[in-house]
Amino acid sequence: MYHNPVLLHKSIDGLNIRPDGVYVDATFGGGGHARLILSKLGAQGHLVAFDQDAEAEANKPDDERLIFVNQNFRYLKNFLRLYDRLPVDGILADLGVSSHQFDEAKRGFSTRFDGPLDMRMGKHQNLSAADVVNTYSEDELNEIFRLYGEIRNSRCMAKLICEKRKTKAFETTFELEAAVGKCIPPTRKNKMLAMLFQAIRIEVNQELEVLKAFLEQTADVLKPGGRLVVISYHSLEDRLVKNFIKTGNFEGKVQKDFFGNNLVDFKPVVNKAIVPDEKEIAQNSRARSARLRIAEKIAE
Repeated sequence: MYHNPVLLHKSIDGLNIRPDGVYVDATFGGGGHARLILSKLGAQGHLVAFDQDAEAEANKPDDERLIFVNQNFRYLKNFLRLYDRLPVDGILADLGVSSHQFDEAKRGFSTRFDGPLDMRMGKHQNLSAADVVNTYSEDELNEIFRLYGEIRNSRCMAKLICEKRKTKAFETTFELEAAVGKCIPPTRKNKMLAMLFQAIRIEVNQELEVLKAFLEQTADVLKPGGRLVVISYHSLEDRLVKNFIKTGNFEGKVQKDFFGNNLVDFKPVVNKAIVPDEKEIAQNSRARSARLRIAEKIAE
């Protein structure tokens, strides 16, 4: 089941939709954002939606204004060029794993269900969570857990995993959870397992590298005055988005041209990230960590 998208109306409002404009939904999922965008477009408007998960295509509305691309949004520019939809008026990306993917045990994303160690957002990908857990060295696992999960006792988890897999390769999510149990205080079990799964998922899907590649293309495909709207769910993503909007790079260091002007393509529409209100969080716990940032491409 696909749930209502987080920050739905605030994110669509952030696109500042023109009825005859061309827009991109970079993360189609259940199609909630796409349907609201389409409702604001006129007969001459167009929407290009990306999703690498083939299951998402089943949610596609029958609308001739919509082009669905079953690909990762890292190929944004290539497919917009292929479908002759350049430049565009707005781009929306709702990052991370969809509620549907979390709720499907067979996908292996959730700590709540026992399922195969998969965690691939697109089934065409070669690397799975089982590959990471069973073949990466202790040092490699430690680095992933530390960087992508921000886990303080990452070494403990990496060591236990490497010891356990000597007798039997990991196949399921519950096997992995049981293996690292000694490293986790009972009061922090849910939080730390979520951090572990996040780290492995980011590695499997190369999420941060994909996000960087996507963001770097947005200035090339947007019209001057066009909007970039991004919803992120953890600090690693949000930091990249924030730095890119404010400085034009991912390190957050402002660069200047010969004349002392800042080398940036965007200006923030709102200076601080927009967060869900208490009512939305009560209705959808996933919204708790959401951060919405809106930027506008600067006219050249």
